[in-house]
Amino acid sequence: MSKATQRTGEHEPAAPEIEEASLSEDEIFEVLSNRRRRYTLHVLHQHRDHRADLSTVSREVAACETDKQVPEVDGQERKRVYTSLQQFHLPKMEERGIVEFDDNEGVIQLGEAAEDLDIYLEVTEGRDPPWSVYYLGLAGICAALVVLSWAGVAPLASIPNGAWIAFVLTTLTVFAVTHTVLTRNMRLGSEGVPPKKKQ
Repeated sequence: MSKATQRTGEHEPAAPEIEEASLSEDEIFEVLSNRRRRYTLHVLHQHRDHRADLSTVSREVAACETDKQVPEVDGQERKRVYTSLQQFHLPKMEERGIVEFDDNEGVIQLGEAAEDLDIYLEVTEGRDPPWSVYYLGLAGICAALVVLSWAGVAPLASIPNGAWIAFVLTTLTVFAVTHTVLTRNMRLGSEGVPPKKKQ
């Protein structure tokens, strides 16, 4: 307590607590639900120091959106992306600390809150079921086959228990490896084009 505080008998105001910025689940879904913002984050992840100029990002995002190679993107396609990023998407992401955007320099860099988005997108095309449904179906099929074997149903009853164990383990391993490879390719910033998802 300072001498001035002792003389007046007043308490010094407590120092404000500094809370770490963190995105809520709703904010994460809001950011990732927009394809253009998702592509922008994907492109920044692939650049050195997660930093690039707006013109470069716009051209690469336009290439993702049009399924073209970057040199094939024309000026109109790049400008359309450039304008929407500059006027809407980047300010929105900057408010949440996801990116740092220097409008004067035209440079974008991932912000600290972008770490909250370091998750993979379990993307399903059309109405394909999520992987949890596949695992549930796999468990059901394996359980049914084993029960039929124990019940003496031919020709399943003639298969040794060791073969059943090998079958279940092999099938589960194949599913797990496939799931791992596919989801790794769905991460933002993975090599190649960004994860596809409906707008």
